[in-house]
Amino acid sequence: MPLPKLAPLAGLDPDLQRSLLAQVRDLWTHGSTALEGNTLTLGETKFVIEEGLTVSGKPLKDHEEVVGHARAIELLYGLLNDWPARPVTPAQLFDLHRAVQTRVVTDIYKPIGAWKLEPNGTYAVTEDGRQTFIEYAAPADVPALMDAWLAELNRLGAAPLDEEAALIAYARLHLGFVHIHPFWDGNGRLARLLANLPLLRSGHLPVVIDVRERRRYIDTLADYQLGVGPLTPATGVWPRPELETAFIALCRDAYATTQALIAGAWEQQAARRARADDPSRGA
Repeated sequence: MPLPKLAPLAGLDPDLQRSLLAQVRDLWTHGSTALEGNTLTLGETKFVIEEGLTVSGKPLKDHEEVVGHARAIELLYGLLNDWPARPVTPAQLFDLHRAVQTRVVTDIYKPIGAWKLEPNGTYAVTEDGRQTFIEYAAPADVPALMDAWLAELNRLGAAPLDEEAALIAYARLHLGFVHIHPFWDGNGRLARLLANLPLLRSGHLPVVIDVRERRRYIDTLADYQLGVGPLTPATGVWPRPELETAFIALCRDAYATTQALIAGAWEQQAARRARADDPSRGA
């Protein structure tokens, strides 16, 4: 696949471009799968993706998850070729769901590559220690809500965004997707993939949520979802935009990791050029 046209890559030697994208892929894959409980380390994730071999003592599903996520990143880059001239569709979301859902599931009520058929939700513990249930969107409401979510995704891809606007777009799309929870499983991984499309479309590298921020990430999402309440076509996908601030701040902080990778690649490029310009080189 051709390298995506991203501003941080422009001016880097081709091998450094490929190296930076590989670092992003591995960090993105490791972070997103580790947030869901995957036990592979960053180094093991890189090894599995690049070598196609297993790590002794680690579950097979963990290997399948990282390979599936890496494949989904390739599909995501592929969407950029025609987007926004051709809007992102539910069918493309279903393809991404098939990529990240690597387990064989025979339960007809747990479809892969289709919207959920049964209600779903999760428990959270509030700051005052109360256990409370977070209800995701009802299955019957998912198609309408996801049409609205896709319309916003495609709107945000219509024109290039500066870095701050792209981060806000990421946060908004991420929050909306996970609160709808349109699939029976894989929603977090898909949110962390798809919400990055406006950044990529605008020439930025993706936001990567570090697994070390897992508690803050989960708590911030839960606070938002409890504050908003269940979504319906009547409420829309984003009924309380004033509650998005804390998650935007988390995403802004998370982007420092991406910025550090970019800075490292450019330091390597500068060092390479300095060696080339050194008249004593080869003496």
